[in-house]
Amino acid sequence: MNRDPMDRIAAALERMSPAPLKAPDFDVAGAFVWQTGPDHLAPVETVSKVDLPLLVGVDRARDTLLANTTQFAAGLPANNALLWGARGMGKSSLVKAVHAHVRESHDRLRIVELQREDLPSVGRLLNLLRGARQRFILYCDDLSFGHDDAHYKSLKAVLDGGIEGRPENVVLYATSNRRHLMPRDMIENERGSAINPAEAVEEKVSLSDRFGLWLGFHPCDQKQYLDMIRGYCDAYGVEIDAKTLHSEAIEWQATRGARSGRVAWQYFVDLAGRRGVTL
Repeated sequence: MNRDPMDRIAAALERMSPAPLKAPDFDVAGAFVWQTGPDHLAPVETVSKVDLPLLVGVDRARDTLLANTTQFAAGLPANNALLWGARGMGKSSLVKAVHAHVRESHDRLRIVELQREDLPSVGRLLNLLRGARQRFILYCDDLSFGHDDAHYKSLKAVLDGGIEGRPENVVLYATSNRRHLMPRDMIENERGSAINPAEAVEEKVSLSDRFGLWLGFHPCDQKQYLDMIRGYCDAYGVEIDAKTLHSEAIEWQATRGARSGRVAWQYFVDLAGRRGVTL
């Protein structure tokens, strides 16, 4: 029996379309990475992190993000958070450290890493997370937008949630070197060339205003830099006298042309290797 051509086309399209993605077993891990092509949540067995007490010089940001995360993990209202500021000062380290710390007392807390390039798929990700019994920190590292970049529109699905609203069990933590998530020259160019300068950048600049928490990170001073290294030495059992530590650490900083938490860690890794201490 010959089938109607339209029926055959419909059947072929049905075979080609992917089956609805099923949520994974969120109990297999405390962290996941969202990947597309095909869509799936890959569990992460071991998260690269430092212990919360080792983060020096970010006390206010630490306390604020810790309180917000604890509220969220307990099922209470919590804000999306934007961690912005100087490179290498522990923005991403703080997110991962806070997650690990809070998870010790709230085992339903999960963290899901989302790459900026995958923002257009965030709606599909939220559909997987919505309704799960777990609580999810959606984590986007090094978030920023350039000229003619429309990815920021997808981010509004997390911050505003559209008609459905943001899932009650999802909060977004993003890190960025830029307070307004876009280059300053881009803001000035659009203001200078637009018919209505205020409206030209309002949509993009206001994106950062949708984060309830703005946590700023600023370059550390020399004392904080040395305190970071000493904290690592004490935590990992690396013995070094104060004079040697001071001279080596300052020289290391000079060769990098910068002073930050990242530079402190890089020096400590070199020191631990020379002293035969595994990390």
